[in-house]
Amino acid sequence: MSRVKGRAPLALTLPAGLAVVFLLLPLAGVLAGAPWSTLPRRLTAPAVTEALGLSLVVSGWALLLSLVLGVPLAWLLARVSFRGKALVRVLVMLPMVLPPTVAGVALLQGYGRRGLIGEQLSDWFGVTLPFSTAGAVVASAFVSMPFLVISLEGALAGLHPRYEETAVSLGASPLRTFFTVTVPMVAPGLLAGAALCWARALGEFGATITFAGNLPGTTQTLPLQVYLLLQNDPDGAVAVSLLLLAVATAVLIALRGRWLGPQGTDRGTAQAPAPDGETPSPGALPTGAVSASPRAVPGNAPSAGGAGVRSDDVPRWSLVAEIAGHARVELDVAGGSTVAVVGPNGAGKTTLLRALLGLTDRATAHSLRLGDRDVSSLPPHRRGIAWVPQDGALFPHLTALANTAYGRTAQGASKAHARAEAQEWLDRLGVGHLAHRRPGQLSGGQAQRVALARALAARPRLLLLDEPLAALDQTTRARVRHTLRDHLAGFPGVCLIVTHDPVEAVSLADRVLVLEGGESVQYAPPAEVARHPRSPWVARMLGRNAWPGTATADGLELSGGARLVAAEPLPGGVAGLAVVGPEAVSVHRNRPTGSPRNNWPGTVRELTSHGSRMRVLIDAAPEVVAEVTPVAAAELGLAEGVPVWVSVKATEVTLVAL
Repeated sequence: MSRVKGRAPLALTLPAGLAVVFLLLPLAGVLAGAPWSTLPRRLTAPAVTEALGLSLVVSGWALLLSLVLGVPLAWLLARVSFRGKALVRVLVMLPMVLPPTVAGVALLQGYGRRGLIGEQLSDWFGVTLPFSTAGAVVASAFVSMPFLVISLEGALAGLHPRYEETAVSLGASPLRTFFTVTVPMVAPGLLAGAALCWARALGEFGATITFAGNLPGTTQTLPLQVYLLLQNDPDGAVAVSLLLLAVATAVLIALRGRWLGPQGTDRGTAQAPAPDGETPSPGALPTGAVSASPRAVPGNAPSAGGAGVRSDDVPRWSLVAEIAGHARVELDVAGGSTVAVVGPNGAGKTTLLRALLGLTDRATAHSLRLGDRDVSSLPPHRRGIAWVPQDGALFPHLTALANTAYGRTAQGASKAHARAEAQEWLDRLGVGHLAHRRPGQLSGGQAQRVALARALAARPRLLLLDEPLAALDQTTRARVRHTLRDHLAGFPGVCLIVTHDPVEAVSLADRVLVLEGGESVQYAPPAEVARHPRSPWVARMLGRNAWPGTATADGLELSGGARLVAAEPLPGGVAGLAVVGPEAVSVHRNRPTGSPRNNWPGTVRELTSHGSRMRVLIDAAPEVVAEVTPVAAAELGLAEGVPVWVSVKATEVTLVAL
């Protein structure tokens, strides 16, 4: 964020300066009034050291209790939606705003001998909390736990769930995911909250003296010692206060803005990736190269024990899914096939993937069979479905090798065995020399191949790729697409690729699934989809003109009233789609004469370069895209706003029944 330059207005500077003085004067008074000459003797007095030791014990146990109870609570508030969530958050924050003595009274009413459960604690477990060290721990935890919960909740809210979802898809249980992915990635927020929690517990006074009393050696902590010293030895009280002030200052300096700065930053993007064109280290493979080590058929198991499934494990893959409670998608795919899922934004592509993974309630896979096994009722980590999100979601705290081995270790393989398999997969995808780099040190193409290696190393039966090349530049995309095609060619399971790129759909997939509004519009080989698209969106994605309408005896009546004549009409009355390639559209400055049977006027709206040709967008009824050579565009004097006529031969119009 850029800073505002120039002098600050006096109307703001003056009260800001007064605020600093207001806060600083009492602290300066402690420093000025400290008995420096007798400070060591006073701080080492038996009563002070005893109170200090008890404070450390009480604050330590309070921190432990807060971690055990507060960490799950923070996760629940950040990750789960439930009724009464706002009320729970209010209850968490309430001890922070309650007067300390009121907090002590509340503790007495809840856990005291005559409190709500105090009698049961005493009769059933023999535990009496008031006026005991355990009571001091409870009082400190009650007022300090909110600092931990709020700090950690902010960190968890800032952590994108895709990291945890990816870990689960690799075979990690939710608990393992929490400790191996979630906790390491929110460690700064957790440490900040723990430090503040401990510091608050160390300085607790009001709730402790009200609930636990002021018993030397039992509940008399350092703040209570200050209270006693004020009555008999003011200089001693200042000395002990100075000690507590130093501890609090040290904690805040150690946090260095973690409390006030951005919490829960998505650490997956904390480091900018190296440029895609970076020079490899000496002896390393080029970015687009595949390892020259002996290579089995891509996707089959490497010598280290196998990083794939046998083709006979997944003879068929079938799915019946309901998306958003109303639309159904039914597929039946042979093992070893790749299916490209395409469709406009909001068509249900990502929802379909999440339904397959079991990560959403909006879509339910009623029947999902991988081979002879129905996995639709299994939890996500037991389905054998690996997911590669759009950005790869590599775990930033792990190296490329540890990332790739994660799935196998989560499935129970030994660390050495999993790492050996992981190294072979990284070698295959040409990034083996980067095994000990962290994701922030990888280029976009390198990170994408590590993410693919990680998914394949987990031995999935179904591999889901969510726009795997979208974040790459054109040069890197072509290189990675070539590598991806090589490895998918021998993958014995089934691969689903969500993409908006027609080149990816045609070059990588055996079949294309077109979704619109959560429904399957077309499911066919790429060549069939290209020749006879059954969706205007797909036709336009492929660079073709597409106009829906109703079939007539000689062609199609469009929704705007225009008519198209086709050489091969559909049965009259059926819904149809007219598809015309832009190269088949002729552009004229005057109304054409001769053989074309489809003519209409329009106005040039936009001209763009498309390879060696010019693409012309023309406002007309219907709107049309044409392709002409630059020479033809110059001869016709085409420019924005120029009136033109367009014509299409009837033989160039392909009608597709919808």
